[in-house]
Amino acid sequence: MNYRHAFHAGNFADVFKHALLTRILVYLMRKDTPLRYIDTHAGVGQYNLSSDEAIRTGEWRDGVGRLADADMPADVRDLLKPYLDVLHLTPGAAPPTYPGSPVIAQRLLRPIDRLTMCELHEHDARMLNRALGRDRRVKAIRIDGYVALNAYVPPVERRGLALVDPPFEERDEFDRLARAIETAWAKWPTGCYALWYPLKRPVEAAAFARRLASGDLRRVLRLELDVENILEDRPLAGNGMIIVNPPFPLEAEARVMLPWLAKTLARGAGAGWRVDWLAGE
Repeated sequence: MNYRHAFHAGNFADVFKHALLTRILVYLMRKDTPLRYIDTHAGVGQYNLSSDEAIRTGEWRDGVGRLADADMPADVRDLLKPYLDVLHLTPGAAPPTYPGSPVIAQRLLRPIDRLTMCELHEHDARMLNRALGRDRRVKAIRIDGYVALNAYVPPVERRGLALVDPPFEERDEFDRLARAIETAWAKWPTGCYALWYPLKRPVEAAAFARRLASGDLRRVLRLELDVENILEDRPLAGNGMIIVNPPFPLEAEARVMLPWLAKTLARGAGAGWRVDWLAGE
């Protein structure tokens, strides 16, 4: 595995992904019954923004670094509050660390909920265990994320969220992701699935969306955020998340958050956002 998220932690894509993640979890926790959170490509859990990797790219400065001092409308601030509370941002100060999705979910979820964290890379799996600490709700496993998704659904709780956030190192990653979600959905059609993807090759992302739209999946919402014009030979400038069985309010919430995020995180011309349905009921 060559991809190292330490270079990219806290960038615009993390802000997009984790803002949506918190909104989904907040909604799922409205019910009193327990839920299961499954993170298929968990990473190390916590990232040091003063590390050599983070300093070398400085990507967090155009992501989470813009949030602490940002002027937020009240409706945006209300929606982002669970995410911002997890970050512990201080206006005018650089955050020392950035929590990945495992730590964000760990901090948000309740004592009755359970978390399954999956990470294949040996070093990252050790770091993940260290970041999560001794938490009886959490089980961290060194396993391929796609194998894990097939193995761990449906969970005993019967409700919850699976976040599938692969590194997209392989050329066939969109195909692997599509096959994985189709298989998992057949076993657990009532589960919520959040599928993250980069927008470096928009043609491939569009083909992925068409495949999901034309299959058996129901209630498939597509959300995307670009911070400048997307060019294949340039750094990542856009990303998306497809949500299967999204919480009912998520579409409306995204239409409030994403325009503000596109404006606030813009790096140049072409910043924008998308909210649309690939499949209905």
